[in-house]
Amino acid sequence: MNFFTHLGRYLLMLKQMISKPENWRLYWKELMHQCNEIGIRSLTIVVIISIFLGAVTTVQTAYQLVTPFVPKSIIAVIVRDNFILELAPTLICVVLAGVVGSRIASELGNMRISEQIDALKMMGINTKTYLILPKIIAALIVVPCLVVLAIVLGIWGGRLAGQLSGILPTSIFDEGLMQTFIPYNVFFGLSKAYTYAFIISTIPAYFGYYVEGGALEIGRSSTKSVIISCILILFADYVLAAILL
Repeated sequence: MNFFTHLGRYLLMLKQMISKPENWRLYWKELMHQCNEIGIRSLTIVVIISIFLGAVTTVQTAYQLVTPFVPKSIIAVIVRDNFILELAPTLICVVLAGVVGSRIASELGNMRISEQIDALKMMGINTKTYLILPKIIAALIVVPCLVVLAIVLGIWGGRLAGQLSGILPTSIFDEGLMQTFIPYNVFFGLSKAYTYAFIISTIPAYFGYYVEGGALEIGRSSTKSVIISCILILFADYVLAAILL
């Protein structure tokens, strides 16, 4: 199957999933379930990565800025801007593409192979709306929240590392955080988060929903969805930077 066939079927999937829910309560329950699956279950890995990444960024930045002509407060500025503009939205979403994306593709793939999707169709349920749309909405809700949390924890991790290692006192780090802050950077970071959330939820859903074969194909489809999601995230990263910055 060539690229344009995949693209056309992907766009048709997005179009066909926009319909009125048959049972609002059932859809709301599924949305809350997906918020828990995508957000709460990914919380631990996001917290760990953010704190240690912030600590490493502070230490490495301090190692590179050895000149006495640059004030130490600039370390906090670099850590803050790196996390808002790049590290938190892009790196966290690449990790989520593996954690969340593989789970979405495997879940839908298992439902396709076990004919649960066909059973739902026989019951008169729009399976694309019921199975895919809640995942996309949940991702658009919780992924930006995880990115904001990653920014906060990353900066805190950098602050803590600077204090514990003696590189940068907290008073100087806090002073640097307030220097030359550009609110537009937050908008840019959140724009990335929403774009990546859409990629993370729709690409694995497509590969999982249209999987063909047996259990082996589910694994291959899951792996392919993660790879393509990561590539699209990096491509979108460049496009957004070129357009918005």
